[in-house]
Amino acid sequence: MANLLEVDRLLEQLDNNIRSARLSLEEQEKLLGQVKVYGRDVKSATPIFAKKGIATLSHYGLQTNSQAVSREALRCLANAMLLNGPSRQIFIDLGHAPRVAERLKDADVDDEFLLCRILFLLTYNRSLDFDTLIQNNGLAEHLIALMAAHRSQYAKEGSSASQHSPMEAMAMAETSKLIFNMIYHDPDLVDYSKATAGHIVAIITDYPGLSPPLQSPVTYLLNALLNLISMNDEQDLLFPSAAPNSLIDKLLLLLDKAVREHSEPDLELAGASLCTILRKLYKFASTSMQLKLRTALLPSNSERDLPLGKADTLPARLLQLTVSPHLPTLRDNISNFLFELSESDSNIFVQNIGYGYASGFLMSHGMPVPQSATGASREATKGGQTAEAEPVNPITGQKLSAEQRGSQTAGEEMTEEEKEREAERLFVLFERLRATGVVDVENPVKRARDEGRFEEIE
Repeated sequence: MANLLEVDRLLEQLDNNIRSARLSLEEQEKLLGQVKVYGRDVKSATPIFAKKGIATLSHYGLQTNSQAVSREALRCLANAMLLNGPSRQIFIDLGHAPRVAERLKDADVDDEFLLCRILFLLTYNRSLDFDTLIQNNGLAEHLIALMAAHRSQYAKEGSSASQHSPMEAMAMAETSKLIFNMIYHDPDLVDYSKATAGHIVAIITDYPGLSPPLQSPVTYLLNALLNLISMNDEQDLLFPSAAPNSLIDKLLLLLDKAVREHSEPDLELAGASLCTILRKLYKFASTSMQLKLRTALLPSNSERDLPLGKADTLPARLLQLTVSPHLPTLRDNISNFLFELSESDSNIFVQNIGYGYASGFLMSHGMPVPQSATGASREATKGGQTAEAEPVNPITGQKLSAEQRGSQTAGEEMTEEEKEREAERLFVLFERLRATGVVDVENPVKRARDEGRFEEIE
């Protein structure tokens, strides 16, 4: 109760000063700073969420000449909109959204962060017409200019993330989130924002490596790019003549690092946009670009000395992810991509990855068992055609000769971690089979688990 009264008192002082102008700029900033602290707790922020509170903070955030005062007020507003949805509508009804869009012109990174955060939160209120902000208040032009400025910051060769201001990355992340949400909620806005795509591609290409790689701002840049590419006229944008491989090379590097450094739960959330962008690129890439992607993502013949999925390569790790029980969305995304890399042909698909990995996808999509799964087949090339080479096991994808002579690891006892991964893979395969309705069998892995024959590994 005491905190509520104190917030009321602070807001009343600020409101009275709008008419009396008795407070110095330093006093205004100090009072707003106190409001900001109280505003972090929803229990003490009720007066801020009211119409009078939003109106008072909007005056100091958008109608003062003091940059320091303005930023403190904008922080208060951003916190209020994050904690209290109705406060966003109050802000819209007061008519302040156009001024926020206009303030983005020539904004530095501190103001960009706050203004784009506010606009991003306002995208969740469908009463705000962002098309009007674009047409009348220059929103699209300002976003394009902001992304161009970020592009110039990261265009310097050899720069590292530590050489740039943290606020640079934070502001860029907020702008990317705003672009994504605008288009997500109103796809017709993509044409106005299309010019940001070239800057985003260049930033992704030049952005210093992070560990793990899929974190802010990279994930938000990828999300924005995903909504900006529409498959029609982006060849020049995504494959620039000066360096046509640059984006694909960077995305493949991100993917390789991501599957090695991220935990599976994190990868489920962060990897979706990256995988989907690569799928979009493949569909309208040139023949040579498509070959590059197939070479990078499909198992090579050298991997077939072992069952597919056992090597320490990007294709092997992708295959392991397709049967992970922890990746319900991403594993299907990857399986679909591998199918597309196989010319969307079930025979070539099985030749490329083995029926053991392909079966769940084929069954869940109602595709019959292909001929290539019923007997020994030839090694698959990246073009999806069988090479004049030795036959392979259609289930595991391993060369028959390697099976017969035994690989270096054949006969060795599986580690506990390998046993657990194999059990998880079998569990997923049986559950997929049951889901098709083709057969009704009890999952033996589930039965063994229910009977207590599995022990938890610390």
